Amino acid sequence: MSDRVVIVTGAFGALGRSVVRRLSEAGNRVVAVDHAASPPDGLLADRSIGGVDLTDPAQAIQVLEAVRDAFGRVNALVNIAGGFVWEAIEGAGNESWERLYALNLLTALNASRAALPYLVESGSGRIVNIGAKGALSAATGMGAYAASKAGVHRLTEALAEEYKGRVTVNAVLPSIIDTPANRKDMPDADPSAWVTPDEVAAVIAFLISDEASGVTGALIPVSGRV
Repeated sequence: MSDRVVIVTGAFGALGRSVVRRLSEAGNRVVAVDHAASPPDGLLADRSIGGVDLTDPAQAIQVLEAVRDAFGRVNALVNIAGGFVWEAIEGAGNESWERLYALNLLTALNASRAALPYLVESGSGRIVNIGAKGALSAATGMGAYAASKAGVHRLTEALAEEYKGRVTVNAVLPSIIDTPANRKDMPDADPSAWVTPDEVAAVIAFLISDEASGVTGALIPVSGRV
């Protein structure tokens, strides 16, 4: 994996930081991209780019062009950018559905479209998307989130077929990730059953490696002990 140029979106969050660290420690040159303006302290990235709205295709193109110009290539894209809202369908409007569609699906679509010419050019391009185990069967309050992440699953499969033999495209499907935000939102839950960010990062690292060259179109559950 040494010296690959990997772009990680949503890189300033809990999972993003773990992925950036894992890939950097493996010798990759990691570009951390996020909607937040400033990176957190200690982020192990070769370059950080904040203030990016990947729901805007033009901004996605600008970021990819900047990375390609700065590093000379793009070998892999990890689409972590996204969001979550718990909301029952009864009595609610469409705002959460539209927002999560944009945050979870359009960010992955826009970043992938912008990256694909460079990934093909690299000769061994990789895309890894973040889906969700909860999108396989939606629970109460999870409709908008599950629908948007199911869209990520279908995007993964469609891109894998379209770019077969040129770029591998896979998705990891975490259950609940053990983050400070999830612990705060679910104080009565048992986080020891959840998957850790490092466990998810390890699967992502494998999927962008040479060893995963034969894996494409896969939706891989990373469920912890749930």
